[in-house]
Amino acid sequence: MNIRKKIIVRLFELSEQFYTRHFKKHKQPWNLTRAILLDYPVDSFGNHLGRFLESNNFELIPKVERHDAYHVLTGYGTNVEDEIALQYLCFGNGKRSPYLFGVMILGTLLLPDYLSYYRRSFRRGKKAHAFHHWDFQKLLNSSLEELRFAVFPKEYINLLKSNYSLTI
Repeated sequence: MNIRKKIIVRLFELSEQFYTRHFKKHKQPWNLTRAILLDYPVDSFGNHLGRFLESNNFELIPKVERHDAYHVLTGYGTNVEDEIALQYLCFGNGKRSPYLFGVMILGTLLLPDYLSYYRRSFRRGKKAHAFHHWDFQKLLNSSLEELRFAVFPKEYINLLKSNYSLTI
């Protein structure tokens, strides 16, 4: 990992506690573990979220669980450029937050070589039906495939199904 990506990763780590403490202080955590999510039906959004967490050796971060839900819904990975691109997709979808703007600005300044990927992600968010405001906790029993079909155009769904790298 190059030094610019390491800087961004460190900034993510430092900002996580500050953001949840100061911007999400009135939000209630889901109080769900990866193990609980893995007990949801196999095709459910909840089970896919549990598998995402398991494959990345993560647990949900209290009060910002929806971020991992965005990863599962959109198919974006967890490397630095995917994290930034996910924020561009969410911005295109209508989401606005100080954290989103910070990630987009710093990510673009430190990793301008991914600008075409960020622009594509923004356009994907614009083309998608709004999902940034969903209460994902209430959708854990829903089918992931049905949620994706409700949000994204068919050509994007086909990319996700083929495991095509979104960064290409």
